[in-house]
Amino acid sequence: MQAQFFLDEYEISTEAARLDLDVIYNFLAVESYWSPGIPRSVVERAVQNSLCFGIYHGGAQVGFGRVVTDKATFALLADLFILEPHRGKGLSKWLMRCIIEHEDLQGLRRLLLLTSDAHELYRKFGFTELGNPWRFMEVLRQDIYQQT
Repeated sequence: MQAQFFLDEYEISTEAARLDLDVIYNFLAVESYWSPGIPRSVVERAVQNSLCFGIYHGGAQVGFGRVVTDKATFALLADLFILEPHRGKGLSKWLMRCIIEHEDLQGLRRLLLLTSDAHELYRKFGFTELGNPWRFMEVLRQDIYQQT
C-alpha cells in the first residue's frame, strides 16, 4: 500500500516510481560505510524487492529507507540515510516513525536492523541488542562488492 506523509517542506512517500536511483546508488556505493562499491544492479534489485520510503524536499530525494519483509511475521530495516545538507532536522526520527507505523508492517513478530553508529536513534523506537544472539547465524561475504 502506498503512503504519503508531510512535515514542513518535506515529504515521505512509498511510491516506487518517485525513487531517484541515482541518489540512492551514489549514497550507498560512495558515502555509506555499510555498502561501499555496491554495484548499481544490486541496488536496483534491492529497491525493486523492498518496501521503500523516499524523503523528498522540493521534489528532490534527500533521504531513503527500505524494509525487506513478508508483511506478516518479519521485517529487516536497511539502507536508511539522510543526505548531509538535510541532517539535524529530525528527518531520521520522522522516517523511523513512518516506517514503524506503516500499515503493512503492523503485527510483525520480529523487526531487525544492523547499525554501527545509530543505536540511540533506533532505541527510541523499541530496538535493543539481540536478546539471544547465539540463535542467529549468518553467512557474511564482507568483500562481495569488490569481487564483481
